Amino acid sequence: MGKDVEGRGEFIAKDYHDPPPAPLIDAEELTQWSLYRAVIAEFIATLLFLYITVLTVIGYKSQTDTAKNGDVCGGVGVLGIAWAFGGMIFVLVYCTAGISGGHINPAVTFGLFLARKVSLVRAILYMVAQCLGAICGCGLVKAFQKSYYTKYGGGANGLVSGFSKGTGLGAEIIGTFVLVYTVFSATDPKRNARDSHVPVLAPLPIGFAVFMVHLATIPITGTGINPARSFGAAVIYNEDKAWDDHWIFWVGPFIGAAIAALYHQYVLRAAAVKALGSFRSSSNI
Repeated sequence: MGKDVEGRGEFIAKDYHDPPPAPLIDAEELTQWSLYRAVIAEFIATLLFLYITVLTVIGYKSQTDTAKNGDVCGGVGVLGIAWAFGGMIFVLVYCTAGISGGHINPAVTFGLFLARKVSLVRAILYMVAQCLGAICGCGLVKAFQKSYYTKYGGGANGLVSGFSKGTGLGAEIIGTFVLVYTVFSATDPKRNARDSHVPVLAPLPIGFAVFMVHLATIPITGTGINPARSFGAAVIYNEDKAWDDHWIFWVGPFIGAAIAALYHQYVLRAAAVKALGSFRSSSNI
C-alpha cells in the first residue's frame, strides 16, 4: 500500500493505478440499489439547485423593479446571483459526491461518460433525473410565487438582445468547458495521489468555476452551462422567449463538455500516447 512520505523537504507520491474504464452497458448495474439511490440523489440535488437559484433570480428582479418602487441598485445584483449558483453547486456537490458523484448537470455527466467514468445506463438515468429535478424545482418556485414567477421570466435562459446566436453558443461552449475541465481536474485520482500533500476539497473549485462563469456570461445568455437548468425553467415558464434559442443551451454545453473531456483525457493525461505505446509494444511481440 502506497503512502505519503516526507523527507528532506520532498514528498513521495502515493502509489497510483488508473481505475478501469466503466463498461458501456452494464446490465448488472440495473439490479443494484446503489444506482437508484444515486439517481434519486441527482434528482433531489437538481431540484434544490433550481429552487434556490431561480428564487434568487426572481427576487433580484422584483427588488429592482422600478415600477414597484424598487431600487435599481438594490437586491443581490449579478454578483449575488453568481454566488447563489456557485454556492449551491458547492453545497450540493459536497452533499452528494459520495453517493452519485454530484453531477447535477447533464453536461458534466456527458463529459464523464465520454471519459468512461460512468456507464451509458447510469449516464442516461442521471440526465433524466436531473431534468425532472429541474422541472420540479422550478415548479415549486412557481407554486409559491406564481405572479412573480410569470412576471419576471421564471429564471429562464435566453439570448440577451444585442448578441448573436454564435456569440451565445460560444459563451456556452467556453463556460461549460471551464466547468467540466475543473470537474476533471478536481476529481482526478492521479492528481490526488501525486499531490496528496496539497489537500483539495473538490466541491470548492467546482463551485468557484460556476461562480466565475456566471459573472462572465450572465450578460450574454443569462448563463446556462447546465441543460437541465435551462430545460426545467423553460418547461415551467413555457413562453416563446424561453424556447426561441433553447437549442443553444443544449448544444453549447455538450460541445464544451466533450472538448473538456478530450482535452483532459488525451492531452493532459496523455491517453492517446499511452494507447499508441501499448499498440507498438504489442506489435513488437
